Amino acid sequence: MQLDEELRFSILEKTGIFSNRLSIQEPKVLMTSKEVLEMPKEITMGRRTTAYKYYGVSYMNHNLIFINVKKIPDEKALDDTIAHELVHQRFPYLSHGKRFNNLVRQVLKGKKFTPYKKRQS
Repeated sequence: MQLDEELRFSILEKTGIFSNRLSIQEPKVLMTSKEVLEMPKEITMGRRTTAYKYYGVSYMNHNLIFINVKKIPDEKALDDTIAHELVHQRFPYLSHGKRFNNLVRQVLKGKKFTPYKKRQS
């Protein structure tokens, strides 16, 4: 996909909608590899120079996501990627797999989640 102002606005709008469904604070969204490299190294450490390989990256400790617009082929993949990265933000303890993919589908279908609360021990 080609990043222009209309697409940038659309991505931010979808990020806001999906963040609301997941009951999380809306993250800062980076949309180019250049924007990732311009961030402080402490924030993007671990996925700084390899971010361009992925459709998206979630920097969970900094409420930041990268949506690699150049690599994403179409609108459906874009929606999936935004939802996927936000599920990482909402469920930081969950790895990829069936349950994770099910949560992404639920977000895309409009399910509303309650805010995350750490369990009391």
